[in-house]
Amino acid sequence: MPEASHPLKFRKSSYSGGQTQDCVEVADAPAATAVRDSKHPERGHLLFPGTEWQAFLTDVKHNRL
Repeated sequence: MPEASHPLKFRKSSYSGGQTQDCVEVADAPAATAVRDSKHPERGHLLFPGTEWQAFLTDVKHNRL
């Protein structure tokens, strides 16, 4: 988890969207990315190391997922 000195500022993921209310929010953390469900932010978030998150985005961008 990020330290208290680095509060998370979540934003809607650019990969979420369409006409639905289903979306994922992301926040930058030191050397990581936090991901949560926008409908249930009280349930917490998942924290991914920066390298893993970047690999995921690359695969999405190239339609490999």
